Amino acid sequence: MSVTVHLDERGVLSLTLDRPAARNAIDDAMTAVLVAELAGAATDDAVRVVLLQGAGDDFCAGADIVARNAPDGSRPRTGSIQRRLPEAAHRLVSLVATVQVPVVCKVRGWAAGLGFQLALAADLTVCAADSRFWEPFVRRGFTPDSGATWLLPRRVGEVRARELLLLGRELSGTDAAAWGAVHASVPPAELDDAVAGIVERLAAGPTTALGLTKWLLHEGAGSTLGDQLRREALALELSSRSEDFREGMAAFRERRDPEFGGR
Repeated sequence: MSVTVHLDERGVLSLTLDRPAARNAIDDAMTAVLVAELAGAATDDAVRVVLLQGAGDDFCAGADIVARNAPDGSRPRTGSIQRRLPEAAHRLVSLVATVQVPVVCKVRGWAAGLGFQLALAADLTVCAADSRFWEPFVRRGFTPDSGATWLLPRRVGEVRARELLLLGRELSGTDAAAWGAVHASVPPAELDDAVAGIVERLAAGPTTALGLTKWLLHEGAGSTLGDQLRREALALELSSRSEDFREGMAAFRERRDPEFGGR
């Protein structure tokens, strides 16, 4: 299936794209696994953070459109893209952005097309300074998908989004961080440790409050102030009933670090 799945004792669900010979381009089978795992994480109390990464030298070279458009006459019939995308790449990107556990993305090498969108949709993305981000659509003669035209303007601004999508500019990891497309870029040798530190912190955090905060940030992107204030009141009501809230208050009174259990 070319996706390695592992849930450790800390509650870290690692989803590793494992097609290094194809730069981890995502095919339909891989998409199905990723969608199923992220949908499951939404209701699995054992999951406290998701780590999305690639095996080998690259994160993800995008969707595997070569296999789907092979010149042997086996191409799918007209309309298959419109029918498939809502349950495939679009569902995947939406889940990364909305599942109520933090999603951390680790990028080395190429993050192109769908790979770029996954990095944009994640809550925290850390990349190697020499990694490459690219929207290849105009170079291939078709239009952006998987949320590129929604995510990029919100992350980097409309002017820069146009440069990336209309001119096909490639971004280094350093530039991607400077533009606000990702959380941070680090020297390649420091990438694993930098991501591990973030994952560890989130896995040990107040899972309910983190998930609700992610929900608030996503919903607030298209909300009025009044609607968002009502959502914040609901989230506060829910988070204040959690065991982690009681632990946080106890730790504050006792002047010690909290030990959150994710409940």
